[in-house]
Order: sequence, then structure tokens, then C-alpha cells
Amino acid sequence: MTAIKVLIADDQTLMREGLKTIIDLEEDMEVVATAQDGQDAIEKVKMFEPNLILMDIKMPNMNGIDSLKKIKKRNPQMRIVILTTFAEDDYIIEGLASGADGFLLKDMNYDQLIHSIREAAVGQLMLPSVIASKLAQRLSKFNSVIENEINVDKLKKNGIHLSEREREVASLIVKGFSNRKIAGQLFISEGTVKNYISEIYSKLGVKDRAQAIVYLKELQLK
Repeated sequence: MTAIKVLIADDQTLMREGLKTIIDLEEDMEVVATAQDGQDAIEKVKMFEPNLILMDIKMPNMNGIDSLKKIKKRNPQMRIVILTTFAEDDYIIEGLASGADGFLLKDMNYDQLIHSIREAAVGQLMLPSVIASKLAQRLSKFNSVIENEINVDKLKKNGIHLSEREREVASLIVKGFSNRKIAGQLFISEGTVKNYISEIYSKLGVKDRAQAIVYLKELQLK
């Protein structure tokens, strides 16, 4: 039987060692390395070539999402499962968009953990019901944004031509969403959001977010 080679990346020593102890009890899996942050995880992947990574989100030096992106770019087939808590649901969309193979709640019991690792190792998307529910809520909000996007005719009357995506971003700007929340709502990165916002500012002839909001509201755009 070929063992599932696991890398655990978490900045909390107790979490790393606790997971390692549990996983190493199984005959069909082995923890080949542990990492204390995202950058360390990248280096350990090169050294130990695991099959699957259990990746914490909030870590110093480099967080789990950024580490996931870099590892997936070099190793697209690498299975990476995010270790998360209820308080970190803002990362759900970003994690999935970045190629995460699932999420595991840190407080899950022994049997759930082992079963989930086996399932993830063979390509099953691991999505606990509580996270699936949060994802559904985000999708519902996303659909609401699309339904209430900026009125194209009103823009054209003022000589402004925004693309469909720019209108979606502009709608969320008016609603007071931060760049991070816009990224989560539209399933894009914060960097991409910043690029869209710069283009919107240019087309509206404004210099900052406050001016953009005032301008759009004056046009009575939803």
C-alpha cells in the first residue's frame, strides 16, 4: 500500500504536532514534514515531495493562501486542503479560486480528519456543510449584485463606458465594500480589483474612492 505523504503547515506548534501524531497512527499515511509558515511550506514541498498539504491560513511571513498560489503554480497536481475556523469564512472564495482542494475545520474529530485526508488524496473536494452553507450565501449575494448592477443607459448619457465587470465593481464601491470584500464577492483577486478600480477612476475622471461614490450616486446609479 502506497502511503499518503502529508505536509502540515501551521504556525502553532501544538496544532502541527497534534495533527502529526494523529496522522502517523494510520498505516496508509505519513507526515513527511511540518512547516511553520507559508514560505517554509514552499521549501518543504521541494525537499519532501508530499502528496497532500494541510495548510493553515493565518501564518507569519507568508499566509496560507499566498503559499497555496505559489505551490499550485509550480505543482498543479498537488492536493492542498485549507485548515480553517468558523471566523475565517472570508477566505473561502479566495481559497477555492486559488485552487484549494477543500477545507477542514480545525475542531473536527479524529475520524472526520482521517476520512477527509483520504478523500482529498484521491481528488474529492472537501467542503464541510457549514462552509458549503457560507459559500451558498456568498453566491446568493453575488447574484443580487448582478441583478442590481449599474444602469448602462445612464452611464452612456454621461459619456461613460464601463465594461460589465467594471459596472459590477462600481456597484460594490457604491455599497461601501472594501477591495477585499469586492474580491470575495466577485471571485477575483484584490490585485485585479485594484486594476478595475483604477480604470473606473480614469473613466469617471475622479481621483479617489470618495469622489467615485459621490459621482455615481449623483447619477442615481444602483
